[in-house]
Amino acid sequence: MLWLPAGALAQQQPDVPYVPTPWNVVEAMLEAGGVTANDYLIDLGSGDGRVVIEAARKRGARGMGIELDGNLVSVANREATRLGVSAKASFISGNLFTFDFSKATVLTMYLLPKINLELRPRILAQMRPGTRIVSHDFDMGQWKPDMQREIAVPNKSYGPPVSQIYLWYVPADFTGKWQWQLPAGAAAGAYEATFRQTFQELSADAVVHGGKVAVQSSKLRGDTIAFTLVREVAGQKQTHEFSGRIEGDRIAGRVKAGGDDKTYDWQATRLARGQMNTE
Repeated sequence: MLWLPAGALAQQQPDVPYVPTPWNVVEAMLEAGGVTANDYLIDLGSGDGRVVIEAARKRGARGMGIELDGNLVSVANREATRLGVSAKASFISGNLFTFDFSKATVLTMYLLPKINLELRPRILAQMRPGTRIVSHDFDMGQWKPDMQREIAVPNKSYGPPVSQIYLWYVPADFTGKWQWQLPAGAAAGAYEATFRQTFQELSADAVVHGGKVAVQSSKLRGDTIAFTLVREVAGQKQTHEFSGRIEGDRIAGRVKAGGDDKTYDWQATRLARGQMNTE
């Protein structure tokens, strides 16, 4: 549900200070977020409740809507009862800037850009890595989406007849100096890498036995990391593909060593933390 400044819809709907999310956009948002029965969805500015109700009806998810307008909260709760999903879908009147939405696994919104940017620090600081954030029409500024999709909305009541769907995964903090040891084989050695991070985007410097290696194709999705390391051994370049899950200051995963094409267990420890850039 999009909340607009007073009078923004004066020519079209002078008595309605919000715009309902089109039904095909609701479905596209749930699809983008990969919503399943295992999820707890919170919709910020939930209006008549359609996002949370559809998540419960069609995907079996539990959820809650947060809405300032008490009349819309009543409408949404009545509709959830009418459709038989009130045990999974509920709505309360609350302030987006004080409500604790950190327990959500999926967070949906149809808010103005300024509000998205004001909420962004809380989302990054308080929500678990891997939480999916889905926004209708408005992005998060410098935080680039992990996915963006455009869909046609011929009868859209506000703006052009298309909608943008944005998806982000809340990134884990991967900054700082990491160290690991690999067993005998093509990838053998003691490694050390320092990663810098801007939202989910990474860059790094790495060494092995005091020699430099190149870190390429770093990808961070929630608490899952993957990157490619290229090192030179006896004049030959070898590529090692690392993947793992971040748990605080430790990583556990696998590495595929290019020299002998074998896969090894991989564990890394963070020696010192850095500072994620969120500006």
